[in-house]
Amino acid sequence: MTRIAVLTSGGDNPGLNPCIRAVVRTGLHLGLEVMGVRRGYAGLVDGEIERMDARSVGGIIGRGGTILGTARCPEFREVKGRREALRSLNRSGIDGLVVIGGNGSLTGALELSRMGFPVVGIPSTIDNDVNGTDISIGVDTALNTILDAIDKIKDTASSHNRAFLIETMGRNSGYLAVASGIAGGAELALCPEEETSFDKIVEVVEDAYIRGKAHCIIVVAEGWQPGTQELAAFLRERQETLGFSVRVTQLGHVQRGGSASAFDRVLATRLGAAAVRELVAGNGGNMIGWVKSTLKLTPLEEAVSFDKELSPDLLELADIMEK
Repeated sequence: MTRIAVLTSGGDNPGLNPCIRAVVRTGLHLGLEVMGVRRGYAGLVDGEIERMDARSVGGIIGRGGTILGTARCPEFREVKGRREALRSLNRSGIDGLVVIGGNGSLTGALELSRMGFPVVGIPSTIDNDVNGTDISIGVDTALNTILDAIDKIKDTASSHNRAFLIETMGRNSGYLAVASGIAGGAELALCPEEETSFDKIVEVVEDAYIRGKAHCIIVVAEGWQPGTQELAAFLRERQETLGFSVRVTQLGHVQRGGSASAFDRVLATRLGAAAVRELVAGNGGNMIGWVKSTLKLTPLEEAVSFDKELSPDLLELADIMEK
């Protein structure tokens, strides 16, 4: 193996650039040529591949987003699109590929692997729902962003005696909502993995008021049903009896931006370096993850077989802390 490539795909997060940097520098250290693919699988299909060197990744470790860019690529879901991607790799003389992304991106990596091309995946999603890793790149930074927002909202909520619904990202995973609710001292965290009735939520808000609290913070995962706005409307109709006026804050894409935390920078660097070494060692078809503070390979097929479930222990801890 003399030439490898790296691409970022799916949703962005602050840990992508540190990971790209690690892939490039490790590849160069091992005497490889390293190529960067622009715009994820879309760029791979279109042949947007360029050489990278040490200067290409200089000064990017503290930058959010991804210098390579990312994009949706419906064409890659079809056999024709994947054939074009494979053609681009072969025409560029690339011997192996590192794919950095979440479940969808890693599924794409699996498809290329099934076509006989050496691929190693790296889990990078703030949803933290990829099998084969305890935590994905970007999760820690997103949590710290949410925690900062909770702390600030709690200040203004206390000043006006308000109940705030703070909506986090996470698609169908409630990890960010539950973990940030624990860290932020929220009165309640709502997630898709656990049903919570409107009546139960009313009880929580009323109890916070009766106990003399100046605020009530409820963290809501975007995938929770019936949904944040429906809950807000329900609570606002009962503001007089609840005691708190109700406000909503949707954090949105602010959770994806900013400079990566120290933890995410180190994690991204370790995973990026390990991915290159595994490619060189002939271990394509796998994802490199972080399990029990150790680097671990998981077959791509296993990694994307289903979304990782939220730990029951974490849900139990949240329930205890909310009382």
